[in-house]
Amino acid sequence: MAAPVETFFLDQDAQGTLQAQIQQMIAEAILSGRLPRGEKLPSTRRLSAHLGVSRITVTLAYTELQANDYLTSKGRSGFYVSENAPEPPSFKLRERGEDTVDWQRAIGTNFTGGCTPTKPLEWRRMKYPFIYGQADPTLFDHNAWRLCALRALGQKDHPAMMRDYYDQDDPQLTEFIARHILPRRGILARPEEILITLGAQNALWLSAQVLLTQRRTAAIEDPCYYSLRDILTQSRCHLVKIPVDRDGLPPDALPDGTDVIYTTPSHQSPTTATMPIDRRKALLNRARELDAVVVEDDYDFEMSFLKPPMPALKSLDREGRVIYVGSFSKSLFPGLRLGFLVGSEPFIREARALRSAVLRHPPGLIQRTVAYFLSLGHYDALIRRIGSAYHERRDVMNQAIEDAGLTIAGRGVFGGSAFWMRAPEGVDTRGLAAALQAKDVVIEPGAPFFGDDAPPTNFYRLAYSSIPASRIPKGISLIAEAIAATPHTGVK
Repeated sequence: MAAPVETFFLDQDAQGTLQAQIQQMIAEAILSGRLPRGEKLPSTRRLSAHLGVSRITVTLAYTELQANDYLTSKGRSGFYVSENAPEPPSFKLRERGEDTVDWQRAIGTNFTGGCTPTKPLEWRRMKYPFIYGQADPTLFDHNAWRLCALRALGQKDHPAMMRDYYDQDDPQLTEFIARHILPRRGILARPEEILITLGAQNALWLSAQVLLTQRRTAAIEDPCYYSLRDILTQSRCHLVKIPVDRDGLPPDALPDGTDVIYTTPSHQSPTTATMPIDRRKALLNRARELDAVVVEDDYDFEMSFLKPPMPALKSLDREGRVIYVGSFSKSLFPGLRLGFLVGSEPFIREARALRSAVLRHPPGLIQRTVAYFLSLGHYDALIRRIGSAYHERRDVMNQAIEDAGLTIAGRGVFGGSAFWMRAPEGVDTRGLAAALQAKDVVIEPGAPFFGDDAPPTNFYRLAYSSIPASRIPKGISLIAEAIAATPHTGVK
């Protein structure tokens, strides 16, 4: 007798294909003990009718479970739970009691309470998501990515996927970065001077761990990328905040005793200011006077659709003083979590040893898939497609902002994917953001970017990477209406 078909149902909020959901549903029933070994499953016809899906979907799910030894087929009799299926735990699971550990005393270092804000998880369901750093799935070539992943999974590349690189990286990926990605930024580097990281944030963390101690001083821009400030705060180094101007970080403001300088010269985060060539040279001269190391975060350089970007600060470095941070998170997709560090070999050697001690290396399958995506031309095609879409969205947003009477505090010279905005004095954009979420609008308050205890609250960031051009004017109109309805001094 088959298990009652009524005991099977699909979770309406589940992710993935119907076939994958059915597989998960049955596997969980086996693992929980509700379907013991030898139990007969409902026929594909009955289960498909009960779930309201096609019979072929159920058949494919059963077949996949059979391939994984969860199910077995007995001729015309149907499908049964395999005798080799995983067994549920033989011991009884007991409810936990209350913790008796004093965690305030037991925790040696606190990592919570930083300034990095959370973003609404349901932002993709919102109609007007002016959210930064997220990819638009309609621009990404899913078919090309799938083909690259399948190629990386093929027999030829099986050893590269399966092997333990220890502290090394996929040579195809590092070679392509050295020969094709870095020369576009004016940088020449050998593979030994490149380290693959789990995104730019991991690269920044590695740099802080290798370069800084509690006795050393790091200089950062103010405002700056809030996660960088959290990383440096956790390193317990001395932290100096340097206010930026219209050209980015002013070198003459760097105090004596500075050991490491963190900067975003090509596209200052978040003001979008671009550092002119003369100031870049002055920054390198000041770093030489201080005998300091410069960490250059070159995020968003691929989004230069208005005109070619300036060469990276690293390209002007003749002393090995600049460490370059790059990432594929903005150009491919943020969930990829793949970036890279470029620096002199002694630094990369230490960063490589630290990475190896913490996580060995980023997954070989991901590295090889990205290597194919880059080398087969899909990456360049994607950048052109994104650049065209962003150019249109920027023009539409620029006009909508002008029509709505809002104030732009900064916009990228070469392109980028966001505007840095300033609301009238007295407007707290944190409250504004909360009110706008009720209208399906997502903006990013600017206060977390500032390092002061009492930061200015009237700045905010509007990105156009995740919103279609057709929705931008209405979204900007809703923002303008919300600002007008917020009590303020009226001074812009």
